[in-house]
Amino acid sequence: MNGLRMFAAVVMIASLAFLAASSQDAHAAAVVGKTAPAFSLTDLDGKTVKLADFKGKFVVLEWVNFDCPFVRKHYGSENMQKLQKTYTGKDVVWVTICSSAPGKQGHLTAEEAKEATQERGASPTKFLLDPKGVTGRAYGAKTTPHMYVIDPKGKLLYNGAIDDTPSTKVADIPNSKNYVVAALDAALAGKPVETATTKPYGCSVKY
Repeated sequence: MNGLRMFAAVVMIASLAFLAASSQDAHAAAVVGKTAPAFSLTDLDGKTVKLADFKGKFVVLEWVNFDCPFVRKHYGSENMQKLQKTYTGKDVVWVTICSSAPGKQGHLTAEEAKEATQERGASPTKFLLDPKGVTGRAYGAKTTPHMYVIDPKGKLLYNGAIDDTPSTKVADIPNSKNYVVAALDAALAGKPVETATTKPYGCSVKY
């Protein structure tokens, strides 16, 4: 009898823990139209960078894993680098974030991230490290790449895929609709973002 009570207690505690975790997850993901989750991460020079540092500017968040074939598609073609240069040239802040945990695919130390960005000619405003996955989970980042656009007041304008073609083929890029470009061009022109949420595609974030 005591054994049954103990078993029932364990099941109840586990259920409550699961429900609590689910509830946290439900409130964690970034929601278009709402204030983007604040974050505080370390850049490649060891400095603390917060989302609040960029108040007054449009901000792009890009989740990355350079070992992911979907990411290689956009960096191997220089598509991502061109987007970074184009929009930082328009005073948009471009933040690349790596949430791969130590020992998992795509994890980078600060020095490795510096080498990886230099090798690829990437030029984000900031490359931030999120090895504990705190910010990735706060945004509900599911894939690499997973893209977000935030307006100057800190409201989330876009959450989803980089484009409408979930493939690893470089040849598909010219014929794809780039959702991030559409969102940024509309927002910079003072127009509403027509497609504000899409299903991200790529490799799972390796938390």
